[in-house]
Formats: sequence, C-alpha cells, structure tokens
Amino acid sequence: METKGSTLKAYELAREYFAATGVDVDAVLDKLDAVPISMHCWQGDDVRGFENPDQELTGGIQVSGNYPGRARNAGELRADLDLAMSLIPGAKRLNLHALYLEADKPVGRDAIEPRHFQNWVDWAKAKGIGLDFNPSCFSHPLSADGRTLSHPDKAIRQFWIDHCKASRRVSEHFGKSLGTPSVMNIWIPDGSKDFPFDRFGPRALLRDALDAVIAEPISQDFHFDAVEGKLFGIGAEAYTVGSNEFYLAYAATRKVMLCLDAGHFHPTEEVADKLSAALSMIDRVLLHVSRPMRWDSDHVVLLDDPTQNIANELVRGGVLPRVAIGLDFFDASINRIAAWVVGTRNMRKALLRAMLEPATALKDAEAKGDGALRMALFEEHKSSPWTAVWAQYCESRNTPAGMGWMDTVKTYERTVLAQREG
Repeated sequence: METKGSTLKAYELAREYFAATGVDVDAVLDKLDAVPISMHCWQGDDVRGFENPDQELTGGIQVSGNYPGRARNAGELRADLDLAMSLIPGAKRLNLHALYLEADKPVGRDAIEPRHFQNWVDWAKAKGIGLDFNPSCFSHPLSADGRTLSHPDKAIRQFWIDHCKASRRVSEHFGKSLGTPSVMNIWIPDGSKDFPFDRFGPRALLRDALDAVIAEPISQDFHFDAVEGKLFGIGAEAYTVGSNEFYLAYAATRKVMLCLDAGHFHPTEEVADKLSAALSMIDRVLLHVSRPMRWDSDHVVLLDDPTQNIANELVRGGVLPRVAIGLDFFDASINRIAAWVVGTRNMRKALLRAMLEPATALKDAEAKGDGALRMALFEEHKSSPWTAVWAQYCESRNTPAGMGWMDTVKTYERTVLAQREG
C-alpha cells in the first residue's frame, strides 16, 4: 500500500516536531514494529474451545453477549484471526489455550500432545508468527468444585499436574517448530467463596504441585513458564490460593515469569506501578492487558490511562525485551473480530505514544528537581501530533490508518459471519 500524500505530509511535519524534542521518529517506528503482541484465541469463540462444545464455562469465567458469528471450529477461528491480523500493524503472536486442540476423538487433558496442535503450528509457520500456550484448568468435571492444583484429593491434583506437564511439552514443541520461545502461562481458579479455616494448606499443595510441574528442565530457547495471580474470582471471593503475593514469591524463588493481569487487582491498583517493583527482583514478566470494569470483566482494551501507563513504564524502564505482552479480554456483545482489532491496535498505539515521549528532557527536569517543567512536558506530549505518526506507520505497513478497517470487518460479517449458526 502506498502512503497517501496527505498522510506523508502530516508525518513529515510530525517528524520535525518530534525531532525538536530529541526523538528520532523513524527509529521509533522500527522499534515499535518489532515488539510482538500476543493476541488471545479465546476472544473469537467466547472461551468455548474445541474439546467439548457442550462443556459449561466454569472457574469464575463469564462471557456476556451473543453477537452472531462466533467461530465454531478451528478453521473458522483461524480465518477470523487471519482477517483481524491483516488489519493490525506490527509483530504479532497467538496465545492458545489447551482446550483449542484438534483431535479425531476425545483426549484427556492429561494426555494432550503436540500433534493435537499441529494445525496451529502449521498455520503460525505460514504466517511467520510465534505461538504461546496455556493449560486449561477450568471448564472440566475435575475442576467443578473450584480446585485443581491445590485439590486435597491427590488423584485429582495429579491429573492437573499431568495436564500442566503435558502442556509444557506442547509449548516446547511450539518453540522448537517456530524458532521463537513459547510463553506458557499457568492460571488456576482455586479458592473459596466464603472464609476458609485453613489458608496455609492449599498454598503448600499448590507450591508443591507447581514444583512437580516445572521439575523437568526445558531450554528457554523454546519455552518459558509463567504463573498468574488474581485478587479474587466469582465463586472465590473470600480466598484465592494463587494470589499475586504467592506467585510473586514463587516466580522470584523458582526463576519463572510472573504474569500480571490488568484485571486481577483491586480497581484502585495500577498494574503499571507493579512493573518496576516486580522487575527489580525477577527476570521476566508476562502481561495480560485487559480492561476491568468494576471487577475482572475483561472488556476490550481502550487507549485509556491504565493502558497508556503500562506502555509508558515498559518504554521508560527499557524493559520491553524482558516483558511478553499478551491480551486477555472476551466480549461477546460486539463483533468479535472488531474487538481484536480495536484492542490490539490500542496496545500498539499506547507503545507508540510512550516511545515518542521527550525522554531526555523529562529525565533532565526530574534530575534537576523541576517538577513544574516535568509536568508541563507530560501535558504537552498529550497533544503532540502522534496520530500523524500512527497513520504513516499503519499505511507503511499495509494496514488501514483510520476507520477503513471497519468496512472490511463489516463486509466479512455480512458475507461470512452471518452465515454461521449457533
């Protein structure tokens, strides 16, 4: 796609503006383009997966809405992802859950193998993207009572340990096949609806179960382990076994990645503020960028203050190489492909705005204790011509700069999504 004359002219003026603040815009765009964002497969089918379409969604996970066009099988989901990814500039990955396997006959979650995900590997290889992975410790008869890796029943606990071990082998296969390490994130719904007597016991069981899961060494050339905490969940309001504090300590002592999900904290907490704290003690962090609305409701990511603050910290701290950025929202009340496009583009917009900050001037003002100048620089940047840079970036990467992408999505909705039933 050739850059439109008006877009290029606006970009050239913006480039001059930012150059005067000490920012090389062309270098910024090259840096921005290389940052991968891992899109989540479960936005496309409302977290149903292909293991058992009749399985009830459990584990405190809720998806609201019934907008037409949900992907019903892996072929439809990949087609939807193809369209969404074509409308999003920059490097991308796909994050898969274990329940998105493809098999001719039922497969126990403790028996999944790389071959059950080979179609995903072939698809990713053709697109030149990486894959990430997650054990699915929910929506299963053995998770029905809200306990998995901390279950007091040894046999049930072992089932989930074996599932996570099998998932690590799948993740390793992704890394070996695609030439980029897969990040495998472990989240469990374990907790209590009302106040428990024993808080220590389940956490000891979880610690030992996780130790068993990661006991077999896997090269970080192919695979990273991550653990994801949560403040509370539906059905686990009083006590969450895998809290952020538990997993922060676990990540620090076991040298695994800590997953920080933007929806898993108190509404007054800022995930952005946690990055510098966590990365002072641990090597790597996985981000699940989402938008909680009064609770962990996983709304589509907006270009709002929390999202921008996350991007700012990643860029200001120079920690992008140590952080894996993934998305985690699922809105079934709107066109699901549009949700992917809006959310992923917004995450990249936030990164662009952060990279365009007058960092040198801000550092100098802060070093001199000039709070007024620092504040003025922050505020002036909010109205800087970053949108002209975004437009040029999109067009130069063969993606629509403005709302043109929505026409493509609406055409697909009429010709493809509308033909789907159920």
